[in-house]
Amino acid sequence: MARGAPPTPVTDRSWADEWVTVRCPACGRRCQWPQPELDCACGTVLRLAVVPIARAAAPPRRAAPAHIPLPRTAPRPRPAFRPAPIRDARDAVATAALYLRWLGYRDTRSATRRPPSGARITARGMVAQVDPGLRRIAARDIECLWLTAMTAAGDTPLARAFFCLAGYTDEARARADTLGVPLFTIDLTGTPQPVNGAADELVARGA
Repeated sequence: MARGAPPTPVTDRSWADEWVTVRCPACGRRCQWPQPELDCACGTVLRLAVVPIARAAAPPRRAAPAHIPLPRTAPRPRPAFRPAPIRDARDAVATAALYLRWLGYRDTRSATRRPPSGARITARGMVAQVDPGLRRIAARDIECLWLTAMTAAGDTPLARAFFCLAGYTDEARARADTLGVPLFTIDLTGTPQPVNGAADELVARGA
C-alpha cells in the first residue's frame, strides 16, 4: 500500500483496472493481485493506491556462505578401505564381506544355500555373490543372483552385488546394466574395483 496517497473513486470499471502487478518484498516474485478497494453500503467504491512495481523495494540479498554446511543427517565420510592380500578362495570371500561392511551393510554372513560356484553372502538388505574362480562370469550368473535376491526379498527389496577375480564377459556386463546389479572385481591386493555404473553408485551412496 502507498501510505499517505489519497484513494480514487471508482466510477467506471475495466478488466485492466481490477488487477495490479506487485513484487513480494520477501521473495521478490512479481505477480498479479486484485486491486485493493474499499466499498460502502451506499455504493461508493474507493480504489486504494499501491506502490508501483518500479518503486517497490527489492528484497535484500543475503550473503552467500563461504561453504555449504552438510545437513545434520548426512552420514560421516567412510574411512579408506583396508585391503588384505588374496591367497585363496576364502580370502576373496572374506574381502567381499569386509567390503560390504565398509559400505555400511551389517550382519554379513555366508548363506546356508550355496550357489553352483563360489559363495553367497547375505547382509541386512543385501545379497552378494563371490566367485573366486578363474573363469569369467557369464550373463547366466548375473541372472541367477538377481533371481535369488528377488526370491529372498519378500516384501522388502534387497540390493545385490557380484564380486569376482577373473572379470566378466561382455554379455554379463550388459545384463548387469539392464538389471542394475553392481559388479566388482577383486585384485590380488584385496581391493574391490567397481566395474559398472551401478557399482559406482553403490560405492558413492553406501548402504
